[in-house]
Amino acid sequence: MSDVFEPIKVGTWDLPQRFVMAPLTRNRAGEGQVPGDLAATHYAQRAGAGLVISEGTQPSAVGQGYLDTPGIHTPEQVEGWRAVADAVHAEGGHIVVQLMHAGRIAHPANKGGLETVAPSAIQTPGVIVTAEGKVEHAVPRALETNELASIVQEFVHAARCAVAAGLDGVELHAANGYLLHQFLAPSANERTDTHGGSPEKRARLVIEVAEAVADAIGGDRVGIRISPAHNVQGAIEEDPTDVADTYGHLVDALAPLGLAYLSVLADPASDLVKDLRTRFGGTLIANTGFADVTDLAEVQQVIDGDLADLVAVGRPFLANPDLAARWKSGAELNEPDPASFYGGGAKGYTDYPFLDGASTA
Repeated sequence: MSDVFEPIKVGTWDLPQRFVMAPLTRNRAGEGQVPGDLAATHYAQRAGAGLVISEGTQPSAVGQGYLDTPGIHTPEQVEGWRAVADAVHAEGGHIVVQLMHAGRIAHPANKGGLETVAPSAIQTPGVIVTAEGKVEHAVPRALETNELASIVQEFVHAARCAVAAGLDGVELHAANGYLLHQFLAPSANERTDTHGGSPEKRARLVIEVAEAVADAIGGDRVGIRISPAHNVQGAIEEDPTDVADTYGHLVDALAPLGLAYLSVLADPASDLVKDLRTRFGGTLIANTGFADVTDLAEVQQVIDGDLADLVAVGRPFLANPDLAARWKSGAELNEPDPASFYGGGAKGYTDYPFLDGASTA
């Protein structure tokens, strides 16, 4: 049997193989940004991933970026996520919710007119989709120093809500140009206070969030995702020395917290990622498929090369709820329908067939 299908223990979870389901935004939350019955079905269908990492989920109303993304900060949202957790657990899987404060990747039109906040008042380049069409990102308001403790508490509250909902833990989203990454990136963070300037100061908020969340729910229920030098959505990190210093300092501070995993969106064979893995000393999840789809051969290559402990797989899980079984048996894969990726109902969400031809849509 291939190493890819050998079980592994991550945090407190016993996982059946060396790949997990990556977070995938689907824009299907209901009224009040509550995940509904379709979400419970969607995630339960994919419980064979062993560990499901949910779509980006805002820890506060202000933290919402896109249309119809779920939250996890109100009682109604907790009940919605409880149904999701119960459904995944009934199928033998584990699920963590990715806590994503979008920061400046946002527009008031997508969140009931609420303001957009960020480390600095620097507008994100490009456009964002609203109900009225594509518009420029809003110019954010720079957070005051005395507000940063409340940002930390938003993450803590959301993490406690996740545990209350019966979810297995949380993933802190400090990647892809969203709020926590905005603090790390010098192009988005021009602060001159305690949380800007040097690599140590730019990493400070991420460290404070990780420490507080680990203290609140236990480090073994907490993962964190980073994407050093990914250079998307205006979070530009082009100085290799600064990148190494920033993320080295960050990971050195994370290492003692006993986190379940560190997920890195970058080339796992790079010297930077190898160094961060050594510094972290715990489970590393490689993210290789942002630009290209991660296939079984690539997962095998990463595991065979001992470049990571697990690999996060995204798009193949969209169209193949039973991806693990298909890869293990060498069965043909369903092709995903890009037109149904974002928004809508069951079509392209819960109606992809299993190997036996059945669908629970």
